[in-house]
Amino acid sequence: MREIATTGYQRPKSVAAGAKPRLQWLLISDLVLDSTYHQPVAGSGQRKVDRIARAFSWARFATVVVAPAPGGKFVIIDGQHRTTAAAVVGFDKVPCQIIEADRKEQAIAFKAINRTATVSSRMALQAAGCSASEPRAIQLAELCARAEVELLRYPVPIGRQHSGQTMAVAAISQCLRRYGEETLITSLQCVTQTTNNRPGVLSARIIKALCAVLGSDPVLRESGLTLLETFDAIDLAALANRAAADAAVRNISTVQLIIDRIRSEVARKLVRKTAPADSVRRMVEASAKKRLAFLHRNNRPTRTKAGRQLPKS
Repeated sequence: MREIATTGYQRPKSVAAGAKPRLQWLLISDLVLDSTYHQPVAGSGQRKVDRIARAFSWARFATVVVAPAPGGKFVIIDGQHRTTAAAVVGFDKVPCQIIEADRKEQAIAFKAINRTATVSSRMALQAAGCSASEPRAIQLAELCARAEVELLRYPVPIGRQHSGQTMAVAAISQCLRRYGEETLITSLQCVTQTTNNRPGVLSARIIKALCAVLGSDPVLRESGLTLLETFDAIDLAALANRAAADAAVRNISTVQLIIDRIRSEVARKLVRKTAPADSVRRMVEASAKKRLAFLHRNNRPTRTKAGRQLPKS
């Protein structure tokens, strides 16, 4: 056994710790959830609740973090799955840490506690960030709105999604940092403003690939209606599915293969529309074909880098 040691640390000059939390056993019936960032318990969440319930032990039950809510209720900030499991087992109360926080501070606390980078948590953290008025979260939501893209707050099967919806929050955020606002918005519009605007097309792979293509070709990105008409003639979902199958056989990066095939398709469509003397487009097409031939010849694996592009407004 050893005691807590503070040697080697420097005490902060000032700390705004807020009011001390209270510890109390609360009725589960008095606990509520903020649907802004708490997703319904389903799928992997339901399996998590089942695992907790089957091996339920108070010794492994961390206190549920809550804050006072109107009507004598308490909103859960952290502990939805634990609380649900306790109710499944048959308990009517759970130990809670009650903090004093308004709705914005509750969202900030949720983000601070739930920092893990799973797909579902990234979606929830983005929603919580918007509730907490965090600049990066607000910026991402506004850019997506300009491209008529809706960021889902929790996982939804493709069969229940609508056109323009996406779960690829992490990919979009990465693309924004890597390629900037114009490329991201324009890339998203290559889906939402074309015949590709169908459920499931706004996947992380397709978004990354579109951003990489347009980020490396400003002339194409700025071609306006010509760009959208070109993507009207390209089935991105079918292209991505074929690339995924081929990449698995060749043991190469799926995203890179999608990038190369988009470039090849774009060049081929544009060559049909423009004069044969368009040397720039011929060069793009030749480069894409050369890259595909090289990968096929060498069966060379490449790393997948998550690239996010946004279409311009």
